[in-house]
Amino acid sequence: MRCFINNSDNSLIQKVKKTVSEYNMVQNKDCVLVGVSGGADSVTLIHILNEIASLFSLKLGIAHLNHSLRGKESDNDASFVGSLSEELHLPCFIEKKDLTKYKIENGLSVEEAGRRMRYDFFEDIAKKEGFNKVALGHTANDNAELVLMYMIRGSGPLGISGIPPLRGGLKNNLLIIRPLIKTLRSEIEDYLSGKCLSHVIDQSNMDEKYLRNSIRHTLIPYLRDKYNPKIVETLNRLASIVRSENEWIENELAAVIKKIVRQEEANRIVFSISDIKNLHPAVKNRIIRIAISKVKGDLRRIGFEHIELVSAQLESDSDKWSLDLPDRIRVARIGERLHISKEKSALRSLSPEHGNNEQSVYNYLINKPECMIAKKEGFKIILSEIKDNSFENIFKSKQGIAFFDMDKICFPLVLRNYMRGDRFTPLGMSGSQKVARYLINKKVTAERRLKIPVMLSNNKIIWLAGHIIDDSVKVTPNTRKILKAELFLA
Repeated sequence: MRCFINNSDNSLIQKVKKTVSEYNMVQNKDCVLVGVSGGADSVTLIHILNEIASLFSLKLGIAHLNHSLRGKESDNDASFVGSLSEELHLPCFIEKKDLTKYKIENGLSVEEAGRRMRYDFFEDIAKKEGFNKVALGHTANDNAELVLMYMIRGSGPLGISGIPPLRGGLKNNLLIIRPLIKTLRSEIEDYLSGKCLSHVIDQSNMDEKYLRNSIRHTLIPYLRDKYNPKIVETLNRLASIVRSENEWIENELAAVIKKIVRQEEANRIVFSISDIKNLHPAVKNRIIRIAISKVKGDLRRIGFEHIELVSAQLESDSDKWSLDLPDRIRVARIGERLHISKEKSALRSLSPEHGNNEQSVYNYLINKPECMIAKKEGFKIILSEIKDNSFENIFKSKQGIAFFDMDKICFPLVLRNYMRGDRFTPLGMSGSQKVARYLINKKVTAERRLKIPVMLSNNKIIWLAGHIIDDSVKVTPNTRKILKAELFLA
């Protein structure tokens, strides 16, 4: 490789120094563990930090986690990072783990499993070796891609705020810093070329079946060429504005939260029902999100639909209900108190034969008669008001179709998987019966029972989708409006 003197080398170093100072990322004699995958961004990061380390008397170390996803290529990446650490005379910590096994055991996507494994790895090394900060190589391009990804998915302000330059709240007071967060990918490429630095290329980053890769290789180039040559900078500016406003809003809400909290512990926060119900919907949603983040430690796997579900449930007349959210988060109303907690054991054990295994949890909110698609769970439900009140047509309906007296149900409806202890009154019967017992009597296998969606109105089960409705919502000669529900399986 032919190397050349490039003035951009020094300008990038100055830019990184400015970013580090602007966000007060490091202090004198900090011990910084640098996550190095071997890719262009992380190689640039470790070289620049090594160059400026003397300015802050930093102790640096390199950490690399081999996910074992790409066989020999993954092993070669680990070897490359090991050689790089020797060249820079820096301590290096490399571990090899089975990401596929971890993903299956924890019921996670590849991306989420990889993220959790990496952060756990960084935290463990930092604790053992005395590092107080972890530096990661996220760039301005990474931030722009994430903002677009969240916008496409319909995220709110928290998603659009993008990747924070630094983040605390990890175990052992460990702080995550991102010194390259204002650096463009083109600046990274110029720096590597000018310094004649080699790096590894992960071919999986080219696979556009992943949304992030599709945004990187197709959407952003299209937006840059057709609409805005500085689209990456523009999206980063948007993220910065939204992040700043989020910080201000949450600071303002601190006083409101303090006023309506009745009890706060490490894994539980209790609010006054009357106080939280009287808040503006936007404020109420924010406070619910903040409380969940406090007891959970983050908002991973907690989406807008979960927050909206809690808000909708607060409007119900019932003074005793509970909702189970991902990662052992339980939201429950008990009288005039709203409890938000992180439970010690897995939630949603379905029935005795399943022991304490955690079920894949889903909650969907249906605000009106419409089509609701549960893509991940593999089903679709269409709700529509019908004009023909003919009982003959209702009795001739096919399996998977149900009819309800619209005056006896209340939107929003909740669609979720069933839980151990669920009860309802099957059509034509009196008295309640356990859902599990009803399905067992109908010879529905345990595997099939896990996949049956349960529909609720005002916290009461009204339909085992594809099977039977609750007697309380049946159509009668006095029915004025009929709601038709159709279940379609993928």
